[in-house]
Amino acid sequence: MKTLDLDLNKRYSYADYLTWMDDKRRELYDGFIKLMTPAPSRMHQKISTNLTSIFWLFLKTKTCEVYHAPADVRFPKDAKRTADKQVYTVLQPDIFIVCDPSKLDSRGCLGAPDLIIEIISAKNSKRDLKDKFEIYQEHGVKEYWIVNPNDENVNVFVLGESRKYQLKGMYAEDDKIPVNIFDGDLKVDLTEVFTSENTS
Repeated sequence: MKTLDLDLNKRYSYADYLTWMDDKRRELYDGFIKLMTPAPSRMHQKISTNLTSIFWLFLKTKTCEVYHAPADVRFPKDAKRTADKQVYTVLQPDIFIVCDPSKLDSRGCLGAPDLIIEIISAKNSKRDLKDKFEIYQEHGVKEYWIVNPNDENVNVFVLGESRKYQLKGMYAEDDKIPVNIFDGDLKVDLTEVFTSENTS
């Protein structure tokens, strides 16, 4: 399939995004295109699968739902401006949890998920540590996990009263991470996330 020749200096909306019928994965950062990296490593995929499975088992009898990439999350600037042509930020988090069913539709999630997890690599670390961090904070994502596969650690950020992220904890080795949006009812055992057969 031919790759579209899009102007990376032009501002696009979600309505434009929906018309791009090629095999490239893209995200929109306030209307500007960011091409996504090629398929993630096997290590990335294993960690994503392990985490998604842990959350799915916990949530299968509950209202909240877990999703994994590729799945679109639309972040409207204004709750009253949610039409496709009014939305300029569309991201594909590695994993996200949504507890408000009204935010879910056939195209993904419209509005901030309750929890987002990004698994970083050398190629995407700036986006996850800075660009996405700021977007998730601005739009009110309650909890944000940054997973580092190489160092096998997880940094957990929680939205404070000032609507700024506070570092809740840094976890590694055999730590168990209490999931803050569930008031600690779920604790994620890192020995079930990082496994010895992971390869890059």
